[in-house]
Order: sequence, then structure tokens, then C-alpha cells
Amino acid sequence: MKRSLLSLACAGVISISGNSVLAQQADPFLGLEDVEAPSSMAWVAAENAQTAKRLEGDPRYETFHSQARTIFTSSDRIPWPDFRAGGVDNFWQDGTHIHGIWRHATLSSFRSATPEWETLLDLDALSKAEGRNWIWKGATCRQPDETVCLVRLSDGGTDAVEIREFDTRTRQFVAGGFTAPASKQVNAWLDADTLIAARDWQSSDISSSGYPLVIKTVSRNGAVAVVYQAEKSDVGVGFSVLRGRNGKTDGVVLRREVAYFKTEFYLWKDGKRIRLPVPLKSQFDGYVNGRLIFTLKEDWQGASSGSVIAYKLTDLGPAPEIVFQPGPRQAIQSVDVTAGKVVVNLLDDVKGRVNVFDLARGKWVGETLNLPKDSSFQIRSLNDPDDQIFVSAEGFLDPPSLWLADAATGMTAKIKELPPQFDASRDVVEQYWATSSDGVKVPYFIVRPKAAKLDGSTPTLMYGYGGFELSKPPVYLPEMGRIWLERGGAYVIANIRGGGEFGPAWHDAVLREKRQLAFDDFAAVARDMTARGLTSPRRLGIYGRSNGGVLTTVSMTQHPELWNAVVVESPLIDMLRYHKLSAGSSWIAEYGDPDVPADAAFIGAYSGYQNLKAGVKYPEAYITTNTKDDRVHPGHARKFAAKLQAMGVPYLYYEQTFGGHANDADPELNARRWARHYVYLAQKLMD
Repeated sequence: MKRSLLSLACAGVISISGNSVLAQQADPFLGLEDVEAPSSMAWVAAENAQTAKRLEGDPRYETFHSQARTIFTSSDRIPWPDFRAGGVDNFWQDGTHIHGIWRHATLSSFRSATPEWETLLDLDALSKAEGRNWIWKGATCRQPDETVCLVRLSDGGTDAVEIREFDTRTRQFVAGGFTAPASKQVNAWLDADTLIAARDWQSSDISSSGYPLVIKTVSRNGAVAVVYQAEKSDVGVGFSVLRGRNGKTDGVVLRREVAYFKTEFYLWKDGKRIRLPVPLKSQFDGYVNGRLIFTLKEDWQGASSGSVIAYKLTDLGPAPEIVFQPGPRQAIQSVDVTAGKVVVNLLDDVKGRVNVFDLARGKWVGETLNLPKDSSFQIRSLNDPDDQIFVSAEGFLDPPSLWLADAATGMTAKIKELPPQFDASRDVVEQYWATSSDGVKVPYFIVRPKAAKLDGSTPTLMYGYGGFELSKPPVYLPEMGRIWLERGGAYVIANIRGGGEFGPAWHDAVLREKRQLAFDDFAAVARDMTARGLTSPRRLGIYGRSNGGVLTTVSMTQHPELWNAVVVESPLIDMLRYHKLSAGSSWIAEYGDPDVPADAAFIGAYSGYQNLKAGVKYPEAYITTNTKDDRVHPGHARKFAAKLQAMGVPYLYYEQTFGGHANDADPELNARRWARHYVYLAQKLMD
């Protein structure tokens, strides 16, 4: 892409928090970090126009866009449910409801083929009436009746949300009710007239990453009281309200996040605060039968890392109860509680199952729910008054299905299933293991045509993440199946270290100075596929977003010979400045601190932005981000594209102007987004 960057270099000398003039002179593209500056937005508009001409001008674009739009707006999608007030809520977007509607049905009606929905809140009408671009971010409803809720609304898709009290019986916002302006905040009910909240009460009440540091109670009469204040160096604070079977508050668990993976927990009850006897590397999961449930992220008190433990609220002694200890090839994905059970969603060799645990005669006993084999699962909702659970099941070639389970009896029933969105009869799923640079075996899944020749000719899209203990099990991707698999392409998920596929140790293996091993894992998978004839560098492309943007840009700069396409979305890239941008400083425990010379040395050794080299033939990358992303700063993507342009390296860049990090603002825009992705991939890997 050819345009002068003189104006951008001049724009680098602006006031940006944390930058010195010297640092700005060292990086001529710092001006692009000023997100909505006229010069930045003019650059974005010019880049978007050129990329749209190339990708949207391709004859395949309209077909891909139509196919994606049909999938994202189809009426036969499963309406994912949330238990509330004896029935089921759902938030629904389609071609008519672009912003979406919040709606309610009885449980019996929801279980039928044609549920009768009652609209509670129409975000399209609200956006039009208020002149805002409202994006739904959920609701927290007051127990036990759950008729009055705190609705969370985001303007444009940012993580910062506005809070409004809403009465589901009148379908109106409560006049004079609880409200809070936009902030990265959490709010919950203590009783009918009192909230507990953490937000930016004033500018000094947030961490360097933009998260709240002060928890307060707020009464309907205007009284405000401080519950807890963290240190300025902390990442943030949070809380979980403990409720018994009667819906009344038994106390509050407070969280002080000292670092991203280190948290102090306190019990706040009757105005007193008590430090809970759990290690810093643990996670609070819920409250059931008078017990606090935690997942350990390190070995502790005779329990191995990854174990689920329980403490009696009335006896916070040194010895916890062991609920479940995973085996060496198992990893816990989530832990939830019903009225009387602990529900553990886990992976076994990256294949899912759901176990329910009950305390019987002083010992925790588990049973596996009868759900589809070789699937991955997600706990969609739990009903607080009883033991009902909504669970979804899916696989690469198996459309999602929704199951209603009773944790008390073990009964399960499939109540909804998505019709096939693409022809999967010609494809096969296989799992292989690659050997990384240190000898560790790394698994990967490939979905490919059964008839594909093992001669390296199959166009293959490889996805990876490798961070923050987030696992990537098999999932059903209808747009990928329709647009990519049906055209003879293959799709790969590389379960590299940094994820949670084999528990905390799989993640810890690549923290900080060991990060290079995650990139080595990814390259090892590529080489293994090539050796097997599954694909070849000419036909292999990679895709990563967020932390996956670190992965893909490092892969591009370290091994440009391994791929012919690189999709970099909503990415972290400039790893020597990530801690100064948006929420970046909260991730120092993952990557290291660039302000510490020793850390800067190992980070700078791999950071994609710093390691672009003149004279190297790089694959043409497609870089894309979102102006409203207040989690991963759009400056990462902008500066990487600008640097490529200055070096004369071909690239494509596109920036959506709203939708946030999640890109969930508008199904139509999402369809266009994926159409551009797949046009680029088809051009690079299929043509």
C-alpha cells in the first residue's frame, strides 16, 4: 500500500500518557496510538478504502458475505438461554434486530419448537431514541424474585458499560433507580436497596490498566461506604455475593488482584473482613451448601494444581476438603455451582465431559453426566433455586445442541439442536501430535476433506492462541464450514502451550521468559503437517486474534517461510509498549515488564513489531482491528501496518469503527468481516 507517512511521523509528537519525546522520536508511528485523532482516523479511512477495494472487489466477496450473513442472522440458531424468575431469558440479534432484543419465555415454552417470547427491552428502539449505539452486555437480577435487574449497556462495544436499573414486570427503566455512568465496572445486589460496586469513583480509583481499585456499597438513599481499597500497583478488585438457598446474602467474597494470576481473597461479613486461607494462585468458583469452592492454580495443602477444593464458611481452618483432582491428561475448563452441587466441565486429552459432585457422608463423590461423546461442552446457565443446568455440546463437524440436565438426579435431555450449516459428510477430524523444540508433544486437530491428497496441496487455515490458560477444544464454526471446508479447505487448531488444555502447568510452561516455547510449538505443528503431506507452506495460512496476534506476528517474523497467509486480528504486537496501552499493564504476569531491562531483553527478542527486518520476504499479512477496542489498543495493529508500509512490505489493513474487542455489535458487520477474511485466505491459499 502506497501513501506518504510524513504526516503520521509528525503526528507522533503528541501528548500520550507514559511516553517521552525521546520515545516518540524513536517510533515515528506513535501518533497512531491517539485512537480518534483526525490524523489517525484519516489514515484508517484511507487504509480501509484500499483494502475494501481489493477484498470486497473480489468476485467471491458477495457470495461469502451472503453465506456468512445467512448464518449470523438465521432464525434457526439456538437461542442460548439464561435461567431467570422461573423461566428463561435470551438476547437475540438477527437481520431485523441489529442491536438486539432481550426477551423472556417460560421454561415449558422454551422447550417447545416454537417458544412464545415476551420482549423485555428492544436495543434497536433504545439506540434510535437516545442516539446511541447500544450494545448488550448482560444483566444482574435481584434475588430471590429476579424481577428487577441492573442492565449493562456499552456504547459501541467497549468494555466500559453504563448501568441502569430495569423492572422486567413493567419493561421500563426504574425512574430514580440505580444508575452508573460508563466505566469498567462490576455491580451486584446486596438487598433490595443496596448495591455493592467497583468502578472509577474518581480518577485515582483505577489501576494503570483501567480497572477499578475501590469497592463500595451504594444505598438507594444515596449513602455510600467504602468496603475495600486495593493498592495502586494492583491490577484491580472484584467480588462475589454469597447467597443461601433462601436468596439472602450470607456474605461477600472480595478479590484483590495483586497480579493477573495472583489474587488475595477476603470474606466480608457483618462489616468485618477476614483473609481467606487459600493461595494467591487460586480462583473462586461459587458457594454451595455453606461451602466456598475454589480451583487451585498451584500445588497446595496436599492438593495438586488444578484441583477443586471446598471450605466451610463457618470453619475456615487450614485443611480444605478435596472435591476433585484432575489426572495428568485432564484440565478443568470451568467450575460452577447449583443449589446443592458442584459442576465441573473438564477436558480429557482435549475432549470434554461434565462431572457433578455432591457431598455424601462427609466425602465428595462425582458422577459424569450422560452427554454426547467426543464433544466439547459449555455450561450455559444454572438455576440458583434448584439443580437444573443448561449445557451445550458441539464438535468440529457436529452442530451445537442444547441439553437440560438435572444435577441432583443426573437426568439429561436434548431440547434443541442447530441444523447442519454445511455439508460435513465429506470431511474428517483427526488429532495428531507434533514434537516441539524441547521435545514436548503438542496436540493439534485437523478438519480436512476425506479425499484430500497427502501431497501438500490442501489449502489449510491454522488457528492458535497459547495464552492466559484459555483452552481451544473442538468447536462448530458454521461460517468456516460453509465458506472454507465446502471449498476443499482444511482447518487446524493447534493446542500449544500457554493454553489450559492440560491444566495450569501447560500454561505456566510458557510464562514470561519462556514465551518462545509457545511460538516453537506453533511452528512445530506447521512442520509436522508439512511432513505428513497434509499441507505445505504455499497452502498454509495462520489466524490469531488478541494474544493470538502476538503469536501470528512472531510466527510471521521468525518463520516467514512456513506460511503464505497471516490474519492478525485485534492484536497485541508492540510488546515493548503493550503495558502502556489500554489494559496492557494487567498482563505483566503473562509476558513480563518491559520497564525492567531483563524482561525487555527477552520480550524484545521476539516482539513482532521490533523484529521486522529489511530485505526479508514476508508473507502479505491481513491486519484488522476495531476503533472501539478498549482492551487491546488499536495502535498495535495500526503501527505494525504503518511499519510494513514504510519498509515496502505488502500488507492489507482494515479497521472496523465500532464493535469493541468482541466484534459483537452487529451481525451484518460481522458477516462482512468474515467475508473479507475468507476472500483474503482464498486469494492467498486457493488461487
